[in-house]
This record gives sequence, structure tokens and C-alpha cells, in this order.
Amino acid sequence: MKVFSGHGNIKLAEDICNCLEIPLGSLTIDNFPDGETNVKLNEDVRGRDIFLIQPTCTPVNTNLMELLIVMDAVRRSSAMRITAVVPYFGYARKDRKDEGRVPITAKLVANLIASAGADRVLTVDLHASQIQGFFDIPVDHLYAAPAMLRYYEARGLTNLTVVAPDVGSIKMARAYAKHLGAGLAIVDKRRTSPNSVEIGYVIGDVKGKNVLMVEDMIATGTSLCEACSILKKNGALDVYVAATHPVFCSDAFDKLDRSRFAEITVTDTIPLPEEKPDNVKVVSLAPMLAEAIKRIHTNESVSSLFNL
Repeated sequence: MKVFSGHGNIKLAEDICNCLEIPLGSLTIDNFPDGETNVKLNEDVRGRDIFLIQPTCTPVNTNLMELLIVMDAVRRSSAMRITAVVPYFGYARKDRKDEGRVPITAKLVANLIASAGADRVLTVDLHASQIQGFFDIPVDHLYAAPAMLRYYEARGLTNLTVVAPDVGSIKMARAYAKHLGAGLAIVDKRRTSPNSVEIGYVIGDVKGKNVLMVEDMIATGTSLCEACSILKKNGALDVYVAATHPVFCSDAFDKLDRSRFAEITVTDTIPLPEEKPDNVKVVSLAPMLAEAIKRIHTNESVSSLFNL
């Protein structure tokens, strides 16, 4: 087994290799004068089981092309099997034609990954679970919930209600509420454009309660800040957030820094800058991903990792 990484999240790749007690594979990624990506593997991979770690986060197109080009280099170097470890799968929002004359980019990217040489994909908290069906190769879909729940169990929050900030998060919120022995509430949200939302009302009782909102990602932070505001108006006490992918684009940090969140917990699927708000905490998924990689390599069950 060998593990390689593009520039997408080298720190996570190093942490995974530390858990596996193997060195991170060596490769060179640079650019031609016109900006084209050039790749060279610096070690032999013939007959090896290769795991390539690369989230398709910002800069999205650069990281996606790195992933595809490195996989092509590995395939042409006669690797036995290639697993694309994509902790954050970008282009996942467009998973259907919600209006006329638009692409389904989630399917397009799935096709590109398979065509570039991936034999299977390992990912975390897809924006929509049905994206697994876009791949014609095996997909191991992991969840950040076990790591997040262990963190919040250790925090020992009391008088807690778990809140789904939109209808799409209800299933995840229900699982958190059941495990933490908490109540469940829902925020009615309508997206009016890609960058703006309209918050309606809160379904459920949050008055006098500590609140934990659960999401798969934080992009601009607009939805969460608006939801926090209406929860406070409805009598919520401290508001916490558990979100898997810290996309944090545009002025998200400024919005979250001005917000009244007690704490925002994210994972390390996407690297964060050193200058982040004090209320943003990071839970590492490196041990879980390392265990999944080891089980894939030894042909053991990966689904048992979902047990809490």
C-alpha cells in the first residue's frame, strides 16, 4: 500500500499516514509556464494498492485537475488498484436538473474520476447521498457523525435541542438527537438565490434550550447566521454548530465572527487558515479515514465504522 496526496490537504494526508504508520508517498506537482499542471511520481507503484488523498476544495478546479492527472500518472505506472480518497467532494450541489438548460456537474465529476483511473472512491458526507449512484465504481461513503458525537458527548451539554437548519438536514439532526438524548426542531428555510436565503419560522420548542445545529457544510455562513438569529428570537440560549466541511468562502469568517454562536465545530476535510475565529474548533477525521483505508486494503468491512 502507498498513500499519495495532491496539494488539496497535505496536513490531513500526513495525519492519515501517521495513523497508518507509513510514509507519505513522494510525487512532484508543478506547472508549465502556461499554467498547465505537470505531475511526476518519485517512487515505483507497479503492482501497488494506491490511495490518493485530494479534496476538491478551493481552488476547486486546480485541485480537481490535480486529482485527475495524478490518477492518470498512477494508472499508467501499472498500479494494481487506485482508490480516490476525496474527503470533500466538490461540485456536489448540482445533483439534478432543478431548472432548464443546466448541467448535472456531480455526475460529470463522477465520470471524470472513474475515467481517470479510479477503481473505487472513499468520501465523507456527500451533499446528497444519492450521488453515490452517479459512480459506476464502488463508493465508500463515511460520515463525520461518530467523531462529532464523541466530541459533543465529552462537552457534556445539557438541556439540549438538536436543530436541522433546513429540511435536507432533518435525517442527520434526528440521528444526533437520538444519540444525545436531545429534542428535535427544524428551521424553515427557503433559498431565494445561490447566495441568499429566507428564514421563515422554527418548528419545535427551543425556548430556554441550548441548541446544536447540524449541517454537512458551511459555505458563505448566511444560512446559519440567519437561523441563529431566529433561534435566539425564539428564546434559545447558547447556539452550537456541528458541520463536516468548512468551505468558508466569501466573507464567511467575518459573518461567523460577528455571530452569537457559542461554538462552531468542523472537521479537517478541508484545510483551514491559521487566522480563524476563536469559536471555530476542528475535529480530525484522520483516524477514521486511516482505519477505512486499512480496511479497504485488507478487504475488511468498512460499514462497521458507522457504529457509534
